[in-house]
This record gives sequence, structure tokens and C-alpha cells, in this order.
Amino acid sequence: MKSSRLVSIVLLLQTRGRVPAAELAERLEVSTRTVYRDIESLSAAGVPVYAERGRHGGIALLPGFRTDVTGMTGDEARALFILAAQGAHSALGLDDALRSALRKVMAALPAPHRPAAELTGRRILVDPDKWTPRPSSAAAPGDGPAARPAVELEVLHSAVFADRRLRLRYRHSGETRPRTYTVDPYGLVAKAGTWYLVADRRGGPRLFRADRVESATVTDVPVRRRAGVELAEVWQRLRRQVEDRPADVRVTARIRRERLDLAVRILGGALTGPPRTGDGAGDGDGDWAVLDLAFPVLPAIRQLLQFGDSLEVLTPPEARRVMAESAAALTAVYAADTPSP
Repeated sequence: MKSSRLVSIVLLLQTRGRVPAAELAERLEVSTRTVYRDIESLSAAGVPVYAERGRHGGIALLPGFRTDVTGMTGDEARALFILAAQGAHSALGLDDALRSALRKVMAALPAPHRPAAELTGRRILVDPDKWTPRPSSAAAPGDGPAARPAVELEVLHSAVFADRRLRLRYRHSGETRPRTYTVDPYGLVAKAGTWYLVADRRGGPRLFRADRVESATVTDVPVRRRAGVELAEVWQRLRRQVEDRPADVRVTARIRRERLDLAVRILGGALTGPPRTGDGAGDGDGDWAVLDLAFPVLPAIRQLLQFGDSLEVLTPPEARRVMAESAAALTAVYAADTPSP
């Protein structure tokens, strides 16, 4: 702790010039006496630091003295490069400035920390944006509240940086029994607060949600990544596969005007255009609006049941049939005299 504090004093003095001892004590959360003892230690170590008493006095370094010490630990350096991976700087036009800053940080890092920092930027990504809204049956792999991972994230983190193949027991959404996979990891991605493992399986990219990994074992087999392919490239491909999934079932429905705003909020990801009114949407009384919707599969339209009799599917006929069958099944459940155990 003392060595870290001594480095902090040197960096503060380099940045601020003359600093009162009381201010240094407050910043470092120690007593003024401790600060003076630290100054003596720095002076004994050859750092040209001195103290001036009086109203305008303080502690300072001799003019012209600079040190390339950063005081960063290996973990602190890696944390900076993880932050840089999120890409949020693009919206502010700061990508070039960020790259320049990181080059300077890399140059200032102690040589033993540089490989780990550089590797972290290639193995960890942070994507702050939520998944593009989609119909319920085509939910993105990050939809829903994030559960506590069955495997501690540190295990996956260690496997990614070990450059070894990984054996997973993984439970897919809607399944009760896990499956076993052997994968070649590229890295970890935090997407809107949910962690994913990005890996190749049999030469093809796959996405594994961390909280569905029930066990992970690092093998002795070296990882076999595709030549020249990096995590960022694989992640972009997988993300597009999820968000650009084609919606082949086109549905037209009408909804009562008083429920229209709610429907737009809930069905926003399925709407293919703005709601239409005044073109034969209803029975001539203006109480209805028409929605044009797209779903990836026919059963996905069952989510429209949540609007009850305020929404009616108009086309296609097979969509109306799914709605009718689903409503009949629901009616049968509640028509029974005795609830099911």
C-alpha cells in the first residue's frame, strides 16, 4: 500500500505542480504526518521532491523532473483496454482520439504488462446496446433478466486467455437437459449486461450465453481458431445473424384505437410500417387501426392473444386459424370445473 501511495504522490506532483500537504493527505486518505514521512522516503530513493513552508508553500518536484512510471498494475491496464472495446466513442467522434490515447498508455506501461493488455483488447468486448426488439418466439439470446451464471465468469475468462479448447455442458433455452460441446473460444462479450462466450464449433461460429453454461473444462488441446479471424469480426457476424433473422410470415391485423399506443410499444420489433387508419380498418366508426406485422414463424403470432378481443388478425387465413385454435385451447382450460393440479 505504501509503494502505491508513493507512486500516487509522484504522479499528482507531476500533474499539479506544487500541492499543499493537507490536500495530498486528503486525496490519499492519510494524515499529514504520513505524507511528510512519504516525502522523506521518496527523497531517500532519489526522487527530487521538496517541501516549502508558509502560506503559499507545499510539496513539489524539482523543475524538469519527469518519470515514466504509471503506477498501473496488470489488472488496471487490462481494465482500460476492456473499456476501450465497447465502441461507444464512435457516437462522439472520439475513435481516433481513443486509439491515440491507448497507444500512449501502451507505451507507458511496464513492459511485462503490455502483452496482457494488448491481448485483453482482442479477447474481451463490451457492447452496451440492447438487442434489437424481436417477436417473442424469435427472442434474442440476451432477452429476459440476466440470471446468475451457473459457471463463475472467471472460469470462462481463464479458458479464453489460456488458448486451449473448452468443453462445455450447455443448456439451451427451453431445454431441461444440457448438451456437451467442444469449442474453440475467441473471447467474451458483454452485451447490455449479459455475458456471452464466442467460440467456433466444428469450424463455425457459435454464441453461448454464460448463464446457461453449467460446467466448463479447459482441455490440454491448443485452441484452433480460424487464421486471421478476431473476436470483433466473429461477434459482428453472430450479432447480425440474431438481429437480421428473416421474418417470413406477414400478418395484417386490426386493433382498437384505444389500445394502439400499447400495441406499438409491445410489437415495435414486429411492425413493418406505421399503423394505418381511415382506409377501411373498421366498421366505419373510426375505432380501429390496421397493423402490418412480420413474424419469423407462424406460431409466433400467438403473442397477439395478449390483446384479447381488442385485436383481430385479418390475413392470412392460416394465421387466423392459429389464433382461433389457441383461443379455443385457452377457453377449454378455463372452462373446466376443477383446476388442473
